[in-house]
Amino acid sequence: MNLILASNNTHKLQEFREVLAGTDICVISQREAGLDLDVDECGATFAENAWLKAAAVTERTGLCAVADDSGLVVDALNGAPGIYSARYGGSHGESDEYRYTLLLKNMQGKENRAARFVCAICCTFPDGQILRAEGVCEGSILCAPRGSGGFGYDPVFEVAGTGKSMAELGPEKNMISHRARALLQFVEELRKIHAFE
Repeated sequence: MNLILASNNTHKLQEFREVLAGTDICVISQREAGLDLDVDECGATFAENAWLKAAAVTERTGLCAVADDSGLVVDALNGAPGIYSARYGGSHGESDEYRYTLLLKNMQGKENRAARFVCAICCTFPDGQILRAEGVCEGSILCAPRGSGGFGYDPVFEVAGTGKSMAELGPEKNMISHRARALLQFVEELRKIHAFE
């Protein structure tokens, strides 16, 4: 089964492919599908933004599309950066280091470091069918970055129960991350409506 990933994020594409390896689901990028699309993520939730992206690709191509919208939710910052994680403190053009450095600055003096990564996945089908899944990874915000793997806020997020930042996890990230959890739920839901290995 072929799915177009409604994203231009190469890191997300790699994670989708790694988690779905061993299934009959083949994920191709928008570029591989001949699309140059940048959807306005104007939804109020991760789930709404995931649907906006997937629906736009299905409408444009007439093919199945899958999208995720994910981000970091920090309790001490009233849920920020939340749905604005990819453009925290500016635009999509800012670097990951810029965003997590800003986050650390905004967390100075905060005793409550609790946070979670959230991932909402939406798959849209040409017949109008919609499939949704969500994954959450609990943890806390570190006081300084650790690790060189991953992307985004991974270096400043310690995964609950591991003693490691998301950037220090290596391959095990694809078993416990918010995106991995959402993808595994997505695969189970997809198996209920489509026959594949």
